[in-house]
Parts: sequence; structure tokens; C-alpha cells
Amino acid sequence: MIGCLLIHGFTGSPYEVEPLASHLSRRGWRIETPVLAGHDGDSRSLRDVTWHDWVRSAEEVLQDMLLTCQKVYVIGFSMGGMIATYLATRYNIDRLVLLNASIFYINPRQLFRDAAAIIKKHFTSETDTREAYRRYLKKAATTPPRAVIHFRHLVKVLRQELPRITVPTLIVQGGQDDLVEPRSASYIYNQIRSAEKYVHILPESKHMICHDCEQAQLFVLVDQFLSDCSATTRRSDAD
Repeated sequence: MIGCLLIHGFTGSPYEVEPLASHLSRRGWRIETPVLAGHDGDSRSLRDVTWHDWVRSAEEVLQDMLLTCQKVYVIGFSMGGMIATYLATRYNIDRLVLLNASIFYINPRQLFRDAAAIIKKHFTSETDTREAYRRYLKKAATTPPRAVIHFRHLVKVLRQELPRITVPTLIVQGGQDDLVEPRSASYIYNQIRSAEKYVHILPESKHMICHDCEQAQLFVLVDQFLSDCSATTRRSDAD
């Protein structure tokens, strides 16, 4: 079995990566989209956790997947991309996909406002997305300053992991992302040591890239990259 772990962003939820997760699930793969510690929808929960807890939430799921899946792919969005880079240096995963990974970010609190605006513009006809819109607006006003500090520290620490990455990597960045600077993509590309690495800019996409106007193009890029691995065997721990 093939497994695919998708990791959401800072104060976000699996909703951020749900379209891609749903798309990949049609292949019959094991798909996991864990909720990171403290990200249960109540911003007060973030007061009781650290960035280490966020990493551990994804790490525990990955450990289980490695026991049951022949191949494992990890996809990280925004802060989830930073967590994904950490996991890629410590576990024998097969492919790594980074979506708007937050190397150079502009304003963590603006993450919520931008996400809310995109949801409202494109998805207000559905009840669940209206609720997601309200949730993001609330987060903009109620996220504890302590959580923002931990977000910044996570980025600072995990950025140092990039030169240790050797797994095949796909980097996708929204060209209109006003929360994560688009230069983040080229920085990651130049820092990682993977022999197989690709970087793509989706010129019209903003931060919520899985929900934005170039969703179809994103799916094609991810499909092509992950399909390249379909005929290969998983590396042994001794490699």
C-alpha cells in the first residue's frame, strides 16, 4: 500500500489540504490529514502546546504509516511544509511535496484573514465552508501571541534542516502569495541536496493554494511527481 501524509498550516486544519487529499484518495491510497496539537478549532488550545507538539502530531502518524505502507509520501502546506522537511530528514520517506512552505513569511496573523477572504470569495455557497470562513476570521483576532512566537521559532529552527534533505522533492509556490514570499521556493530549491528536485510557480495562486484558481494545475504537478515513484521500490534503511 502507498501512504500519503498531508500536513496543514499554522492554526489551520485539514480543510487547507482537503481538496488534494480527496483527489489522491481516489487512487486507493492510505491518506492521513492529522490535526496538529492545539488546532482543534479553539484558539485557547494553542496556549497549552509548543511547536514541538505540532511536529510530534505529524510524526506519530508518519511512524504508523511507515509500519503499514510500502511507500510513504509527505505533503506539507505552509507551516506544514516546514514540519514535512523535518520529517524528511529523519524518516525513510519516498517523496516530499512542499506547498507554499513558510520559509519567508510576511505576517502570521494575516494568514487567517487571507484564508478567510479566499473561502468567502469562492466557497460561500456551502455551509461547511461558511463555517470555515467564520473560524478563520475568529483566529485572526484570538490567536495567542505565544503561539505566534512558537510559529516563528519553528520556522527559524527547521529552516536549518533544509541542507539535510536528499529525498526527491517537489516545491510549488503561489506567485500571488502575499503571506509567504514567493522567493521561499527558490531558497528551498537551492538549499536542499536532493538529486531530484523541481520547483514550480503557479502565477495566479495565493496562499490557500489547494483551494485557489490553479487547483487543476496543482493536481497535475503532484500527480506527475508522485507517479514517477510508482515503479520504484522503497529505499532500505541502509541506503
